[in-house]
Amino acid sequence: MWALALSTLRHRASAFAAAFVAMLLGAAIVSACGGLMETGIRLAVPPQRLAGAAVVVTGDQSYALPKADPKDEEEDVQYGLLPERVPLDPRLAGGLARLPGVAAAVPHTSSTGAVQAVAVTAKDGTDARELAGQVERAVGGSAVVLTGDERGLAEFPQALPARENLVVLAAVFGAMAIIVSMFVVAATLALSVRQRQREMALMRAIGATPGQVRRMVVAETMALSIAATLPGGLLGPVLGGWLFDRLVDNAVVPGVVAYGQGWLPAAVGVAVSLLSALVAALVTARRAAAARPAEALAEAAAPPVRTGAVRRAAAAVCFAGGVALALVTVLFMHGPLVSSTAGPAVLLWAIGLALAAPALVKGVTSVLARPVLALSGPAGHLAVLNTRAGTARLAAAVVPVLLATGMATANLYMQTTQTAAATSAYAGSLRADLVVTPAAPGVLDRVRAVEGVAAASEYVTSTGYVDAPHDFWQREEGWPLRGVTAEGAEGTLATTVTAGDLRRLKGDTVALTAEHARNIGGGVGVGDTVTMRLGDRAQVRLRVVALLKVETGNEMALLPASALAPHTTAGAPSEILVRTAHGADATAGALRGLGLEVRGRDALTAAFGAARNTQAWVNYLLVGVIVAYTAIAVVNTQVMATARRRREFGLQRLTGSTRGQVMRMTGVEALMVAITGVLLGTVASAISLVPFAIAVDGSPLPSGPWWIYAGVVGACALITVGATWLPTWLVTRSRPAEAAAALT
Repeated sequence: MWALALSTLRHRASAFAAAFVAMLLGAAIVSACGGLMETGIRLAVPPQRLAGAAVVVTGDQSYALPKADPKDEEEDVQYGLLPERVPLDPRLAGGLARLPGVAAAVPHTSSTGAVQAVAVTAKDGTDARELAGQVERAVGGSAVVLTGDERGLAEFPQALPARENLVVLAAVFGAMAIIVSMFVVAATLALSVRQRQREMALMRAIGATPGQVRRMVVAETMALSIAATLPGGLLGPVLGGWLFDRLVDNAVVPGVVAYGQGWLPAAVGVAVSLLSALVAALVTARRAAAARPAEALAEAAAPPVRTGAVRRAAAAVCFAGGVALALVTVLFMHGPLVSSTAGPAVLLWAIGLALAAPALVKGVTSVLARPVLALSGPAGHLAVLNTRAGTARLAAAVVPVLLATGMATANLYMQTTQTAAATSAYAGSLRADLVVTPAAPGVLDRVRAVEGVAAASEYVTSTGYVDAPHDFWQREEGWPLRGVTAEGAEGTLATTVTAGDLRRLKGDTVALTAEHARNIGGGVGVGDTVTMRLGDRAQVRLRVVALLKVETGNEMALLPASALAPHTTAGAPSEILVRTAHGADATAGALRGLGLEVRGRDALTAAFGAARNTQAWVNYLLVGVIVAYTAIAVVNTQVMATARRRREFGLQRLTGSTRGQVMRMTGVEALMVAITGVLLGTVASAISLVPFAIAVDGSPLPSGPWWIYAGVVGACALITVGATWLPTWLVTRSRPAEAAAALT
C-alpha cells in the first residue's frame, strides 16, 4: 500500500501540491508557537550590571491569590504578579555575606533607599549550584534566588509579565492554528479525493475493498504529511524568531528577553501536524471508501451533495456550544473576562458552519443565482450552472474564506470594541482638565493657590489584591488602585458616591465600587474593614469610607495618595490632577509660570490608550498570521480546483466560447465563492460579536471603523478571484483540442 501511495504522489504531484503547502505551513506555525512558549517558560534575561554575581537575590514578585476555603486542598491556587518592586530586608545582605563560600554580598538599592537586590559573588573554588542552595536555605521563602540568565530579572522585573504573555499567546495561537490547519487540510484533501473519484470508482469496480481504498488514502496523506511537516518543523524557529521580533518591536515583550527554541517545539509541531493530517485523512478516506462500486462510478460523473450523520452531529455540537457561550457571555461575563467566552464562541460557530458548508453553500448559491443571472449575462449563466453541478467543489473552496472572514472580523472587532469601551470608561472617570508634573512635596499646595484652580489632587496608580474577606470577583490581574487626595478627589474624578464620603479618604482607608463591595465576603459596606495586598507585597488593613458607582470596565479602588505612594516603585505621587474653574488655557499658563510641566487630560487617556493598543497589537498579529494562512489555503484550493478543469475549458472553447468568456465565467464563479464564504463568515462573527458587545458596553453593535470589515471582505474577494484567474489564464493558453483531449 505504501508503494502504491508513493507512486501516486510521484505521478500526481500537482494534485497534492495544495495539501503539501497547507501541511508545511501548519507545521511551521505550530512549531513557531512552541518556540514562543519555550521562550516564555525559560524567560532568559541575561544580566548586565549584575553579570559578575554568581547568585542574585531579589524580592518575590508572585502573589498567591487567597482561596475561598483555605482548607480545600483540591482548589487550584492562582497566582498574580505584583507590579511594584518588592523590597528586601536591609539586613539580608549582611547575613548572606557570612555564609561559607561567599566572597561578598552587595545590596543594590533604589532611589528611595529600598534594597531591591543582593548580588552574591562566590569565593574561588566555590560551586555556583552549591552556593545557590546555601543562599536559598538562608533566605527561606522571603525572597527568590536567581542564577544563570534568570539573574537579569532582578535588573529588569518588567520582563516578568512576558512569561505569562508568551505562554498564553502561544497556547491560544497554537490551538487556533491546529484547528484551522485541520480544517484546511481536510478541505484540500477532500477536494483532491473528489477530483480522483473516477479513479477510485474504477478501483472499486475491479475489486478493491473499502478498506484498501481507505488505507491508500491514509497512506498517501501520511507520506505527504511526513514530507511536508519535517521541513515545516525546521521553518518553525525562523517563523518563531520573526514573530518574537515583532512582539519586541511593539513593546509586547521587553527587548531584554532572549528568544530561544530547542528541538522539542519543532518535534511537537511535527507530531501535532502529523496527527492533524491523520485525522483529516481518516475523515476524507471514510467518504472515499463508503460508496458501493456502482454508486462510486455514478458519483464520479455527478458528485452528490450530502452531509454525513457524523458531520451533522459535530456541527450541531458546535452550534450548541456557540449558543451556550453566547448566553454565558451576556449573562455572566464582564470586563476583561468577556473575551474568554466570546473568543471560543467564534471558533465554534466557524467550525460548525464549515462542517455544514456543503448544505449551506447550496442554499446560498441558489439565492445568489437570480442577481448573478440578471447582472452577468451568458458568463453568469454558465457560472451558475457550474456551481449547481459542482456544489461539493464549491464548498471546499468556501471553507477557507469562511474561516478567514469569521475569525478576522470577530477578533478585530472584539479588540476594537473592548479598547473603545475601556478608553471611554477611563476618560469618563476623569473630571480633571490638566495634568501637572512633578508632584514633589509642597507642589499640591502651590497648585491649589493658583487662580482658576477649582480642585487639585495628587494622583498615583498601582495594582493590588483583596486578602480578606474573600473576593469572589478577584482575578490574577488584580484590581487597579488609584491614589488621590481626599479634598480633591470628587472634583477631579467623575465618580458617583452612593454611600459614605470621599472627603474621609485619609489614613488607612479605601473607597470601593458598590458592585465590587457586594462580592467581597458576604458583602462589605461603609465602616467595614478589608485587608489588601498592595503592589509591593505590603499587607494593609483599610476601612471602607465610601462606595462608588462607575462605568463598566472602569472598576477600581481609591486609596489616599499618601498611603499608596510609599508602596510603589517610585515611592511618591507621579502627577497632580487639576480641574479648572473657567478656562484651562489661562490656568495652564499660570501653572507653567511656577516652573511646572502642564499637559491636557488627553495625556492620561493617550497613555491609557497606548497600553491598550499594545495589547491589541498582539491580537492583530495573531489574526494576521492565521488569516494569511487561510488566504494561502484559499489560493491553493482555487488553483487546484481550477487547474483540474483544463479539459472542461477545452471543450467549452471548442463549442465556441472565447478565452475571455471562459475567464469571465470563472471570475463570476470566484465571486460567488467569495460572497458565499464572506456571508457565512459574517454570520459566524456576528453571532459572537452581538453578545460580546452587549456584555462590554450594552450595545448590540460592536465599536470600530467600517473599513476593517470592508478590508476583510475586499481581501477575500481579491485573493479568491486572483487565485482563480491566474490558473485559468495558464490552462487556457494551450489549444482547445489539446486541452479537451487531456485526461485531467
